[in-house]
Amino acid sequence: MRSIHDLPLMVILMGIGAFAMFIPAAHALTVSDHAVARAFFYSGTLFLMLTVLLGIATAANRAGNPARNHLLTLLGTFTVLPLMLAVPFAEAVPDTTFYNAWWEMVSSLSTTGASLFEPDRLPPSVHLWRALAGWMGGFFVLVTAVAILAPMNLGGFEVLSGAPVGQGVIAAGQAARGVAPSERLWRHTKTLLPAYAGLTLALWIGLILAGDTALAAACHAMSTLSTSGISPVGGLTGSGSGAWGELVIIVFLVFALSRRLYPSGRTLRNTSGLLLDPELRMALLIVTLVPALLFLRHWIGALEVDEVKDTAAAVRALWGTIFTVVSFLTTTGFESVDWTEARDWSGLATPGLILAGLAVIGGGVATTAGGVKLLRVYALYRHGEREIERLVHPSSVGGSGVQARRLRRQGAQMAWIFFMLFALSIAVTMLALALTGLDFVASTTFAVAALSTTGPLAAVAAEAPLAWSELNDAARAVTAAAMVLGRLETLAIIALLNPDFWRG
Repeated sequence: MRSIHDLPLMVILMGIGAFAMFIPAAHALTVSDHAVARAFFYSGTLFLMLTVLLGIATAANRAGNPARNHLLTLLGTFTVLPLMLAVPFAEAVPDTTFYNAWWEMVSSLSTTGASLFEPDRLPPSVHLWRALAGWMGGFFVLVTAVAILAPMNLGGFEVLSGAPVGQGVIAAGQAARGVAPSERLWRHTKTLLPAYAGLTLALWIGLILAGDTALAAACHAMSTLSTSGISPVGGLTGSGSGAWGELVIIVFLVFALSRRLYPSGRTLRNTSGLLLDPELRMALLIVTLVPALLFLRHWIGALEVDEVKDTAAAVRALWGTIFTVVSFLTTTGFESVDWTEARDWSGLATPGLILAGLAVIGGGVATTAGGVKLLRVYALYRHGEREIERLVHPSSVGGSGVQARRLRRQGAQMAWIFFMLFALSIAVTMLALALTGLDFVASTTFAVAALSTTGPLAAVAAEAPLAWSELNDAARAVTAAAMVLGRLETLAIIALLNPDFWRG
């Protein structure tokens, strides 16, 4: 086992991906889809043999800078590894191109969940493969966030530490104790995998009991924990679990709001309790305020058409709003069955721009959610609160301890820098998509959906639903790059471009 730890991380990931191909192969065999079963079985066998050969060839190699190599592996995982994962997809769906299959795997592995195909066009086992790729991508994000990005003050941890990006105090402490990056990866994998897999299994069973089929329940369970929003039936509106399934799912969506809900190790915890967690408190504020305002807006619309007395419709509209807000805040993108009930009840169209704003905010640091992250929004909120307080009392001294002061000063500064970089990324992506022939609304919608890793946003953000299949090859290349950038975050790319990072 020790020799496996010493292999390059990309080789290990290739082996995991090759083994995973046997799962949809077994599923296709059970449903007598032998052509798809052969596509996944032969691909898994071929890449497993190739992984063994690469492992033997690279076993004696020793990385000069493991942290740098692991950061490069993060980039390669979301760009190069999908080339391997796309092979069985392209073989199982012969009427598509390999480029489209690669795009689908980039979307799945980055937990974006966007698709170029209608649900009924893909075989059930291919849907399982997409959901499984998203599930593995979500777990990879969880592990690398605490084992690679946290020690380097990336991925949102720069807000808490106050140290320069790429020069984390956690990394220095662990280096002093002789903790290698590969050892951190293995330790956090052993800690997180039982919790991640156990939560997925529990949600799968819960959705089956709520009325979903086994395949739909498995895909929705994996998509919920990875916040990919991948569905074999076109979303929750096509499932059989209804409101009971949504009630089960929303419980597990909470795990995408705060890193504290995962056993992420002592390095990510501080003395404050769970009830004082800033990310959960900020999420609770958003989940309370946004549905209340939307419901009030719909209630005023219902008042004009004399539908206020329809209590059942009002309750369904409120629940649909709450679930959809939580889903898009965690960048999952599941739309509630009762989301359209709000429009039918009030006669008003629900603004998709609010859902786009929620996706941009995103979930918690070191979770599977994308977006700007709640911790950065909280740091900006506390900084603004302090500035308003100084306007009233210029000579006042901010309290709440050293960590709170660091969060309001250096943390807010880093959060603002990242927010501006994220906004600049949206602008550049919009410009690139506009050059491919898209109009302003479509460019904005696809840019936000890709950078926030919320693929289903394209169908609900604009006034008319947009389809990813409408993009040409150039636009698909732009959105694929945006998905990778949104998943890795801009600061990680900037760290790779830093000349000091390549010395030594």
